[in-house]
Amino acid sequence: MRTMLYGIGAMGLVIFFSGIAQSASLRVSPTSLEMIAPGSAGVLTLTNEAKRPINVQIRVFRWTQVDGVEQLEPTNDVVVSPPSTTLAGAKEYAVRVVRVTKTPVAGEESYRVLVDELPDPSRKRAGTVALVVRYSIPVFFKQEDASPPKVAWGIVRSKGTLMLTAHNAGDTRLRLADVQLSQAGRVLGNRKGLVGYVLGESSMQWPIGPGKSVSPGPAALKAQSDFGPLDADVAISGR
Repeated sequence: MRTMLYGIGAMGLVIFFSGIAQSASLRVSPTSLEMIAPGSAGVLTLTNEAKRPINVQIRVFRWTQVDGVEQLEPTNDVVVSPPSTTLAGAKEYAVRVVRVTKTPVAGEESYRVLVDELPDPSRKRAGTVALVVRYSIPVFFKQEDASPPKVAWGIVRSKGTLMLTAHNAGDTRLRLADVQLSQAGRVLGNRKGLVGYVLGESSMQWPIGPGKSVSPGPAALKAQSDFGPLDADVAISGR
């Protein structure tokens, strides 16, 4: 099974049933994990903020980026323990994330742990909504001497939209947030908050603004990353 991933923040998906919503009760921390070889295990803390018990499912997927598209695929290289549990009300629970394959880490491996609060059929009532929350937690296993991200940026005009492109020739990922693109002092587009990641040795693209009234020549890219403020001149291509 191949799963597409959208909204690469901590919380990935909320599913609604009909009626008036009841508040979600599951919280997960931290919002990401990084293990440096030979380290092979980390811990996520699940918190049930409700008074009633909740049922939770935990799964892990290999995370890649192919031709600018996020992909999740099942894996046996990393496991979670337990894969499902019932959380008592107002309690915390530890979930271990363990890399079990004996193959050495090359550069950086990227995974996503999906934590789902499952609906409770016994609590479903007419005119109400059960909020089912999915957390998508980035997990990285990194070689100690892995090279830092080395990203080449570009802007492509495609079907009336400006697409920010990123090609990362380094071993490790770059996290991108609060993006603004401008030209000659005029803002062409911006994205507030987390935009996404470009993984090591991968390429990604994100819509950044409308492609109308863009002049020839470079544009200025400003953003926030894992390493602080990011400033780059980028060329605009396409039409």
